Amino acid sequence: MRIYENLFIVKPDVTEEEIDHLIEQMSKNITTAGGTVDKVEKWGKRRLAYRVEKQREGYYVLLTFTAEASTVREFERRMLVQDAIIKFLTVRIDETLKRIEKRRKVREKRALRRPKPPAAQPSIAQQMMGGSEEAHAAPGVPAHPPAPAAPAPGAPAPASAEPAAATKE
Repeated sequence: MRIYENLFIVKPDVTEEEIDHLIEQMSKNITTAGGTVDKVEKWGKRRLAYRVEKQREGYYVLLTFTAEASTVREFERRMLVQDAIIKFLTVRIDETLKRIEKRRKVREKRALRRPKPPAAQPSIAQQMMGGSEEAHAAPGVPAHPPAPAAPAPGAPAPASAEPAAATKE
């Protein structure tokens, strides 16, 4: 059995109950022919890219099912007969799923063979300069200027300090 996706568009003037009945009818067609319906998604009313049967909007429904090729042919034939369905597309997705799974396994094997990345190394410039901050300063000049020392108790304030109080003359 193969996995298929069927997207069909229903006329916008069809009621919600009629859409549910149509989905149930299509699902029953698949199950009676020996297939299984895996997922049903109602996407709702959307604007069409171009006019189809004089309609600008349509109600989108996605069916994912597993069935034989003969079941799909009969399913599509019944969709052509339905007046409420204005467009449909059936795509076989099991080959795509197999291909994706195969790629994932190959990537996992390749990842196991690949060596672990080494720890972060310092840049070439840092290696040449010794790898520390002091190495970036010129020789004989400290890397950071010394912090100003606090004045000793009882010593006069430095000249840059504000005057204590202005006196009135």
